[in-house]
Amino acid sequence: MRTTLHTPHAFSTLRQAAACFVLGLVAVSTAQAMTIREMRALEKTEKQGSTYTDYYLVGVMEGALEAHTQAVRAGASAGICLNGRRLEPSMAKNLYTTELKRNADLYEADMPVQLVMVNALGTVYPCL
Repeated sequence: MRTTLHTPHAFSTLRQAAACFVLGLVAVSTAQAMTIREMRALEKTEKQGSTYTDYYLVGVMEGALEAHTQAVRAGASAGICLNGRRLEPSMAKNLYTTELKRNADLYEADMPVQLVMVNALGTVYPCL
C-alpha cells in the first residue's frame, strides 16, 4: 500500500518532521557562545570547573579548525595553516591562556572564548 498525505502514518511523520524543525530553530536561535567571564566563573565555582573548561576549549579549538576548513573549501583565504606541525587537544588550554596574556588589552570579559581561540590559532599557525 502506498502512503499518501491523507493516511494517518504520513500525517504523523509530517508532524514529527515539523516538530523537529521547530526544535532545531529554537536550539539554534538560543545557542550562545561562552564568554571569557563565564568561563572564568565556571572554572572557579564548579568542583570540576577546570576539567569542564579544558574540555570546552578542546571543543572550541576543534570547532574553529573545522569552521576554518569549511570556509577555505568555500573559497575564503586561509588564516590558519598547520603545515604538518603538531596540534593536539592537550594544547588547547595553553593556546587560549597564552593568547589572553599576549593581548590582555585587546580582550574584554564579555567577548566569546571562540574569538580568543581563533586568534590564538592564527597567531601560532600562520599561513606564510
